[in-house]
Amino acid sequence: MSKRNTQANKAAARDRLRAERERQAKKDKARKQIVVGVSVVAVLAIAGGVSYGVMQLNKPSAWEAAADAKNVTAPKNTSGDDGTTVVVGKSTAKKTLELYEDSRCPICATFEQTVGETVAKDVDAGKYKVKYVGATFIDNSDNGEGSKNALSALGAALNVSPEAFMDYKAALYSAKYHPQETEDKFAKDSFLIEVANSVDALKGNAAFEKDVEDGTYDAWAMKMSKAFDKSGVEGTPTLKMDGKTVTAEGSKNAPMTVAEFNAAITKALKA
Repeated sequence: MSKRNTQANKAAARDRLRAERERQAKKDKARKQIVVGVSVVAVLAIAGGVSYGVMQLNKPSAWEAAADAKNVTAPKNTSGDDGTTVVVGKSTAKKTLELYEDSRCPICATFEQTVGETVAKDVDAGKYKVKYVGATFIDNSDNGEGSKNALSALGAALNVSPEAFMDYKAALYSAKYHPQETEDKFAKDSFLIEVANSVDALKGNAAFEKDVEDGTYDAWAMKMSKAFDKSGVEGTPTLKMDGKTVTAEGSKNAPMTVAEFNAAITKALKA
């Protein structure tokens, strides 16, 4: 082999090696760009996910949104700001008994089971009217949504009629349906509708059921709850007449028997 051919072969080999290195360098550069691109996408995806998660955490709950709602759908048979004045009874009745209750309150349930029928008879007889003020503070102390959801459902019943409202309230507090304070059964629309089926005016009432499931009166319930908070009343049940608290004789608590109630109401009506 001539010296010239040997040098030519070596030059060709060097060219091939240089070309191969250039191709490899291009592959490595392309691979690096892909890795960087994927990494950037991954980082952006993670950042986006974190941002979305933060947004979701900061997003107000449905009840918080209802509390802040500017447009409030109030039930029929109400008056006052946002329909938060609920008065049931004959217009000719001169006195009004204010009744402050929380739907989850076990003592309210005891009061309603014991004295509720007497209150209903007095109202029907025109002895006095009842002004109802609903609270939701047990949802905060025991966690849950039952007080708010039941109050919204009571709004749906009130939209049907005052009588349906009173009967439904009695059913919610009944020994058959009222849960333990720590059980948040009223948070379930299905349970509220089950209770409603024990009330003639609400049984199978499609419009009522839709209002419960749609939360039509959620904002109204939250406005009512605010009205309770502004009242200065600290516990339930609380009864007032002419601005004065109605209590059992010798006690600071609401009358919890028919005898105690009748004595307290007779005294309040005469005042």
